[in-house]
Amino acid sequence: MSKSILITGASKGIGAATAERFFYADNDITDFILLARQSEDFEKLIGRLTDDNPYGKRVLPHVIDLNDRARIVGLMRDVMAEAGKVDYLVNNAGYTAPCALQQIEFADFERTIGVNLYAPFTIVQELLHCGNTFELIVNIASTAGMGGRPGWLTYGASKAAVINMSEAMKEELSIYGTRVVCISPGRCATDLRRKLAPDEDPSTIMQPEQVASVIDMLTSEVGTLVDSQNLVVRQ
Repeated sequence: MSKSILITGASKGIGAATAERFFYADNDITDFILLARQSEDFEKLIGRLTDDNPYGKRVLPHVIDLNDRARIVGLMRDVMAEAGKVDYLVNNAGYTAPCALQQIEFADFERTIGVNLYAPFTIVQELLHCGNTFELIVNIASTAGMGGRPGWLTYGASKAAVINMSEAMKEELSIYGTRVVCISPGRCATDLRRKLAPDEDPSTIMQPEQVASVIDMLTSEVGTLVDSQNLVVRQ
């Protein structure tokens, strides 16, 4: 039976790496629902997948700012009408603007919570309201959510909430046969990481493709053996 996957923050980093890993594999995923803000990176990804499609899979891109909760609500209805279901959900999109406590603008704190926490919650809730039952939900948190770090207050707080939210989702959705896994990557060479550690050499740390391989593993039978807790992924 054919399956579908929805990936947020799909334009680059872990999101794009995950989309490409699943897209070019000979698997049962036929519909790729990809969400991201408008960007050249997103356009290039969609172009690559559309032009090089060895298995005849469907690419269903949607441009959206995930800080817009009302837009998410409407889009999830469109997704269900378009794809019929969402089997795999990867809540990957993230935002941060690191700065010291005294300099934090509350509006920016709200945006961080909006993208990193409210958006994945809203996507799951609205799809449930539409009658969808997931096979697997993967929420991407961060090791930054497991301990406080100077300058990372808003980001770390949002990711700590994602870890806790995932635990609650796991318990509540198990009655539907849904697996919920929280992944907390350590240092990974993404644009977001460059904001948090601008002086770091990205070639010396974990790559998005490595995290994508872990997500791929979670969709397999082996994945059921390792998804019982917050899964830390780091070199």
